[in-house]
Parts: sequence; C-alpha cells; structure tokens
Amino acid sequence: MTPRPILVVEDEPKLAALLCDYLRASGYAPHAVADGHGALAAFAALAPAVVLLDLNLPGLDGLEVCRRLRRASDVPILMLTARVDEVDRLLGLEIGADDYLCKPYSPREVVARVRALLRRADGALAGGAGQRASVGGFLFDEPGLRAWWRDRALPLTPVEFRLLRALLQPPGRVLARAQLLDAIHADFRDVSDRAVDSHVKNLRRKLQAALPEHDGIVSVYGLGYRFDLPLDEPAAAVALAGAKAGTDGSA
Repeated sequence: MTPRPILVVEDEPKLAALLCDYLRASGYAPHAVADGHGALAAFAALAPAVVLLDLNLPGLDGLEVCRRLRRASDVPILMLTARVDEVDRLLGLEIGADDYLCKPYSPREVVARVRALLRRADGALAGGAGQRASVGGFLFDEPGLRAWWRDRALPLTPVEFRLLRALLQPPGRVLARAQLLDAIHADFRDVSDRAVDSHVKNLRRKLQAALPEHDGIVSVYGLGYRFDLPLDEPAAAVALAGAKAGTDGSA
C-alpha cells in the first residue's frame, strides 16, 4: 500500500524532523514546510491525507492557513502550537481545525491523533461502505462524511458532520457537552468542553445558510444542546444500506 502523505507545517527544523521521523516509522509519507505560503503550495501539490499545522509561522500564520485550507478542503487539520490561551484554543477549532495539541507534546501522541483523524475521515462512523442515512430532510453519507439538507450540499468539516449526526440521533433529544465531545472526539478527551460551543456556533452558521428561517440548534440552559426539526419534517430516521454516495453532491 502506498504510504499516505502527511503535510507537516512547522518552522522549528528539529521538531519538524522529529515529527517526520515518527510519522515515517509509522508508515506515512511526511513532507515538511516551514512557513504558511509554503504550506499552501505543498497542499496543492501533495493533496495530503492530514495536515499538521503550527500556529506560529513566519509570514502567513497558522490561523490564516487553516482558514484558506478549510475553504478549499475538508482535509483533517491538527493544530500544533505553544499557545495555551483558551481564546487561541477555541479560535483554532472555530475556524475549522479538527484537533489541537499544545507544546510540549509527545511525537507518539501526534501519531495517535493522526491515526484517529484518518479513521474518522475514512468513514469509521456507523455504517458500511456506500451507506446513507436519512433523518427528516437531512441526508448523510456516512463513509464520505458528507451531508445534505434536502437537495442542498452542506459544507461541513468532519467534526461538524459528527456533531450534526449526534444531534439528530434522534432529533429533539438533549445532549450534554460531554456526550457531544464523545461523538466528535471519540478517541481522546483532553479537549475543553467549551470547544463544543465553538463547533456549535460554526455549525449553526452553516445550517442557517441552508435553512434561513429555522434555527434548529437549541441551547438548553445548564444541560447542553438539542436539535429541533422544522415542523413540516418527520422525525423518523431511515437507514438506506447499500446506496451509492453521489459524486455530484445531489441527494
């Protein structure tokens, strides 16, 4: 099997080399760059399976690189940074990063996170290859981590896909932040509970573009969140096993 490419964006040469050594020993094909503009160029050339992105970069910083990558792709992004401030942490997740590690960290932990991100991106959620699930007016391509509202594709990141899927199993059920963290970060639990609020905010904004007259995500004070379907949509969920996922984004 051809090793999967991993883009390492890190301006500390020794740390970049160490990460590449561990990734290579784990069967991946790492490629390191030291600045934001180089990251964008390398991403276009490599089409990596995962991006390891340092926040503090010369020139174009990691947050801006993350924004630009997320506009073009749903590739899993793991942010690596020395910043431990909660604002920076939430901002990194809000703009589309899938995971976040603060320095100092173990290279083995980085490899474990990469494996977890790849499992999710490969469709490790419930359902087999080619399976779709329908909930009300939403259609989910489980392996492809894609979702539609009626016939409109929703530009969700993998984390947002898992968050929406959890809220709709079934709709109307209140989920605590800890339960949502289990759904979107099932392989580790060192992410702040407040990160859920950031993901919910981002998901709500995208859903409002598709459903401008209905804000389905309801905050339940002291408990968590629930999702209410529009009144004209049935709440029943139907699994459609074996249906091929469309490549044109149509439902």
